[in-house]
Amino acid sequence: MVFHKEFQTAGKEPGLQVWRVEKMDLKPVLKQLHGNFFTGDCYVLLYTTAAPSYYIHMWLGSESSQDEKGAAAIFTTQLDDFLGGGPVQFREVQNNESLTFLGYFKSGIKYKVRYFRITSQRDNWRLLHIKGRRAIRATEVDMSWSSFNRGDCFIIDLGKDVFQWCGSECNSFERLKASQVAIDVRDNERNGRATLLMIEEGGEPQAVIDISDAAGSMKASVVAQTSPFKQEMLSPSECYILDNGVDSKIFIWKGPSANTAERNAAMKAAEQFIKENKYPRHTQVQVLPGGGETTLFKQFFCNWKDKDQTTGPGQAYSLGRIARVVQVPFDSSGLHTNKTMAAQHGMVDDGSGKVQVWRVEDGDQVPVDPSSYGQFYGGDCYLVLYSYRLGGREQHIIYTWQGLKCTQDELAASAFLTVRLDDSMGGSPVQVRVTQGQEPAHLMSLFKGKPMVIHLGGTSRKGGQSRYLTTSLSLTITPSLPFSPIQVEPSAAFLNTNDVFVLKSPNTVFLWRGVGATEEELAAAQYVTTFLGGGSATEVSEGKEPAGFWSALGGKKEYQTSRSLQKMVKPPRLFGCSNKTGRLIAEEVPGDFNQSDLATDDVMLLDTWDQIFLWIGNEANEVERTGSAKIAKDYVDSDPSGRRGIAITTIKQGMEPPTFTGWFQAWDPKLWETDPLERIRARF
Repeated sequence: MVFHKEFQTAGKEPGLQVWRVEKMDLKPVLKQLHGNFFTGDCYVLLYTTAAPSYYIHMWLGSESSQDEKGAAAIFTTQLDDFLGGGPVQFREVQNNESLTFLGYFKSGIKYKVRYFRITSQRDNWRLLHIKGRRAIRATEVDMSWSSFNRGDCFIIDLGKDVFQWCGSECNSFERLKASQVAIDVRDNERNGRATLLMIEEGGEPQAVIDISDAAGSMKASVVAQTSPFKQEMLSPSECYILDNGVDSKIFIWKGPSANTAERNAAMKAAEQFIKENKYPRHTQVQVLPGGGETTLFKQFFCNWKDKDQTTGPGQAYSLGRIARVVQVPFDSSGLHTNKTMAAQHGMVDDGSGKVQVWRVEDGDQVPVDPSSYGQFYGGDCYLVLYSYRLGGREQHIIYTWQGLKCTQDELAASAFLTVRLDDSMGGSPVQVRVTQGQEPAHLMSLFKGKPMVIHLGGTSRKGGQSRYLTTSLSLTITPSLPFSPIQVEPSAAFLNTNDVFVLKSPNTVFLWRGVGATEEELAAAQYVTTFLGGGSATEVSEGKEPAGFWSALGGKKEYQTSRSLQKMVKPPRLFGCSNKTGRLIAEEVPGDFNQSDLATDDVMLLDTWDQIFLWIGNEANEVERTGSAKIAKDYVDSDPSGRRGIAITTIKQGMEPPTFTGWFQAWDPKLWETDPLERIRARF
């Protein structure tokens, strides 16, 4: 049998492959666009495990034609035949996808509307309606104020600017999930180049004010009180103030025909306006000449058109011509020879290119000594420029690494310096913002065979280091995948039977190996000991610890020793119990979960096979607190595998034992000491 040419690479490596049905043929979808689905199209997806085993999904858009659905079914059957008839097949319908399917897209899935003719820049803008607490769906809706509602979050994607708008009745967890989608839009669809801002309902611009000296003296009069405004409100012979003071921003628009006195006095009038309205002294003022409006300014007007913008079949750049979207085929010629990493972990190459690292210091970038490359301190921010060749061309990636304990000034400076570095290279690099603890595999591979070492706090500046206990991320280790040791608090409670730890005390360096740790982790830990000083490390096996080891940790404490983690009978499952829909239900968190999936306004059910945990969020209501126990009991009793009677443990937020935290990679006991939204806003 002759198979489709796209099947030549199908199932050859672990990971996800996506094809779109286009003109009754299959076309591959670029990896950075995985999770985006056009409602008028059909798709075929293949997920391959390391075993290997195969999962084929046929996704049908709500507006797709019968011909496209038929073609998708044929391709699905052919792919199944190509793989020997062994794959599990799923038929996925828009808005009703399986949990298996949703688990592939941790940042949610986006439903998009295809435009076949672009008439202006505005036609590339889109409004995404965000729904879902566990499985996130972003649906493209009409770019109109009538599409908004107070109970949800929306993303306004204007290309260079991406806004997250939060309704007054949506809760903090929904805002948090919407922020993940907004960051995904910026980092993947906009290649890290867009500016990301959060807007609260009621924080939109409040008024447009006309500044005039028609009576011989400067004064301000209100033109309109509520947004969205109309462009015709702006007279070319006047100057205006657009008041967005609730978001600490004031815009001055200077009409091209306004007289000199008005134009020169506009800034002074804005300062007086800030004072009269009792806005903060740090309120920003932007002065915009007519014809030089920014995207941010124009989005406050419902009918804005630029000078050369046309309507109908055409675009502003070339009157009467139709813009075409160029489909760039995926070039795999320069991918790392280990295709498993390329497919599953986003590895553009093997990390053997040129690396340059700078630390953010006093608002500028300071070169890091190459001998210290790979060491990152939580009190710092860093810029990492990686250069490599792909398909005969030099490519660049700028990683902006932001420590969890750096200052707000350093965060802001890191963003500015990234833009400056990008501009100095002609705008060609791909920009990737990385928050401490969320390092992508490719970044971890850049340090010439050495593991990336992440210090909990401190700084790489002289005298800024601290004593530390270091652990590798063993729950995600494979022999071919790079990983990074991460510093944790020097306490026995952080030990884990599946990991390797390095502890530096004033007199000794200990290397502790849990019974479930791998040789790769041990080798990485041995490297870590080489730069800690204190002589050769004393190797300690779990269960044979000397008294000096426990003394250095402040004494023995209970830690994660779960046999299930070692044997992994069945993977753990996490559910959220919530009555936000009006009745108490349990929804499973799709895909791999982490600590941030624990919704503080819900009760979470963690199933580790040999026991059940009920985690009570501090903001969970009484119905959720009392009703979740019955859900947990019914869940166990109804299990056909016969687990009736296994232990159900109830724990409260902030009081988690190691037997619970050990199921979450890199558990942070201080995670909830600060507002999760504030942490994620720092990534905007």
